[in-house]
Amino acid sequence: MTAIGAQAQRLLGPKRPRRSFFESFIRTLIIVCASLAVVLSSVSICDGHWLLAEDRLFGLWYFCTINNHSEPHCLRDLIQAHVPGLAVGMGLARSVASMAVVVAIFGLELLMVSQVCEDVHSRRKWAIGSYLLLVAFILSSGGLLIFVILLRNQITLIGFTLMFWCEFTASFLFFLNAASGLHINSLTQPWDPSPGTSASTRKCGQDGNSLTW
Repeated sequence: MTAIGAQAQRLLGPKRPRRSFFESFIRTLIIVCASLAVVLSSVSICDGHWLLAEDRLFGLWYFCTINNHSEPHCLRDLIQAHVPGLAVGMGLARSVASMAVVVAIFGLELLMVSQVCEDVHSRRKWAIGSYLLLVAFILSSGGLLIFVILLRNQITLIGFTLMFWCEFTASFLFFLNAASGLHINSLTQPWDPSPGTSASTRKCGQDGNSLTW
């Protein structure tokens, strides 16, 4: 009798509006691009070599000198690069850039959870995830800006390495996905269940095998 009552309540209860293919595609694309941005930023920070200036290679973690027909000689002591404030500035730049990746991972997780488990809180999770990606953009851009300001006298048009452009692309993707996520959330209509339905009984899943919130 209980099973029959549950089936009847499911059939007669409020129906959540079906999501359009275009909306689902855009949300999936945002998640994929955000994942790509996290990977690009992680690889760029781990490598850390962002600027080649004549016979010197500047990075977040090392300072290298390059001689002809020999391997680069890299030092962790950035003071020996004889650039004012480089050691302290690089420490700040890599800390900010690394924090951006951490924040972006949490944001990406919220975006994915909001789509896997669709309930009345899904829009809120999606919005929070998008805001976290926006914070990741601010942190990532801050790291890039600190790096450029510190080495402004050594910068040349073709001096930036591929790893620098990976971080630049990741920062741009963080902003693009955050703005797109917030925009599509504002365009779609929220799901308003009937007032008589308790928040503790709203379920996420199908056929009764679900998580309760």
